Order: sequence, then structure tokens, then C-alpha cells
Amino acid sequence: MPAGTLYRGREGMWSWVAHRVTGVLIFFFLFVHVLDTALVRVSPEAYDDVVATYKTPLVACLEYGLVAAILFHALNGLRVIAVDFWSKGARYQKQMLWTVLGVWIVLMAFALAPVLGHAVREVFGS
Repeated sequence: MPAGTLYRGREGMWSWVAHRVTGVLIFFFLFVHVLDTALVRVSPEAYDDVVATYKTPLVACLEYGLVAAILFHALNGLRVIAVDFWSKGARYQKQMLWTVLGVWIVLMAFALAPVLGHAVREVFGS
């Protein structure tokens, strides 16, 4: 391979990887969600059992991960749109990625109490 042609894995590559990973995780969540919702027609009792497991602290942590994946995927998607359709997008893609990460961290901090509040109360009491 000629010198200078190997991609070194900077911010752009990691945002590309994270965008694909979060997209796959969201797809699998939607797949499971459709299956568990369809379960209500097969066996309402089984559906109630599945929904009861969703109220556990472990699932609350998974829900927080889902919120993280959806928020990152959405914000990074807006960044990708800006890179593709703004004439100066490629020039500022690194700054836009850091902005996306900053906004993501702030939004995840605000989502902490609403998403994990029930789990904390269940584990540590009211």
C-alpha cells in the first residue's frame, strides 16, 4: 500500500463505527419490541409476564442504553446530513462531531433521573 493512503482511525472513523453499531442495536430493539407486542395476541398471560420483567432494574439500565443509542444515532445522523449537504460540512466535520458529543452528554445527563429513577428507588428504596 502506498504511503499516506491508510486511514488512521480518527474521529470520523469512530463516529462511522458508532453510527452503525447504534443503528444495529436500535434495529434489534425494534425487532424484540415487535415480537413482544405480538405476544399479546398469542398469550396475554405470557405478554404480562414479559412486561413484568421490563420493570426490573437491569432492564432500566438497558433502557438507558437504548436512550443513549437513539440520541447518539439521531444527533450523529444530523451531523452526517450537514457534512453531505453543506458545502463546508467536510471542513467542519470534526468540530460538529465534538458538538454532537457535547450535546449528547448533556441530554444523557438530563435523561438519567427519568429513565433510571425507578430502578434506583427499587434497589435502594424510596
